[in-house]
Amino acid sequence: MDSQFGLANVWSQGDFVIKAVAVLLLGMSLASWIVILIKALDVVRYKKFARNAEDFWHSEDFAAGLTKLGADATNPFRQLAVEGREATAHHRNTKAHLHDSLDVSDWVTRSLRNGIDEVTARMQSGLAILASVGSTAPFIGLFGTVWGIYHALMSIGMSGQASIDKVAGPIGEALIMTALGLAVAIPAVLGYNALVRGNKSVLSKLNSFAHDLHAYFVTGARVSGNGPATVLPLKKGA
Repeated sequence: MDSQFGLANVWSQGDFVIKAVAVLLLGMSLASWIVILIKALDVVRYKKFARNAEDFWHSEDFAAGLTKLGADATNPFRQLAVEGREATAHHRNTKAHLHDSLDVSDWVTRSLRNGIDEVTARMQSGLAILASVGSTAPFIGLFGTVWGIYHALMSIGMSGQASIDKVAGPIGEALIMTALGLAVAIPAVLGYNALVRGNKSVLSKLNSFAHDLHAYFVTGARVSGNGPATVLPLKKGA
């Protein structure tokens, strides 16, 4: 029985279309799992950066704060801090040479927003693969099932044997393709939803950090609802 039914028999007895569908589903599954693992590690890493970001505001000066954020160039919180510092320095150094210079608040806001947009695009890269796999894999599996059932019925009709034992095997094997499609789609959908939630959590903290950075570079102090801010003014050349 093991040699007559199952995945091995579906592959050995299937035609080019069935084999192509199986290979396609396997490739989609591998691609989705690779994306899930890589992006999940990124979310864990970004959340670690977010926990360390609060230490930035308990530093003696800006340079010490950057040190607490770490030296990882992919740290979005460090990137925002550096971009805000550079935007403030650029505005201060070029304001006298511009006829219609932007307000420092608008200039820093634009710089920080561009930084957040870049981080958002980087975090969302690859999620389109999961969305595509989750939405198309069941239909690809269903196509394989329909194709398999059609050929199974044609074979049964040509042989003239329509007993239940002759019909159940080929039809059941054809239905395996639908199960494979669902097995590929379900992890992709669950992974997509989990990664979207993780990204939203990180981006929420990143936006809050950017808001504090904006207030710091414009007014010299972090916005705080618990009394006056205690962060020291930004030192030139930090």
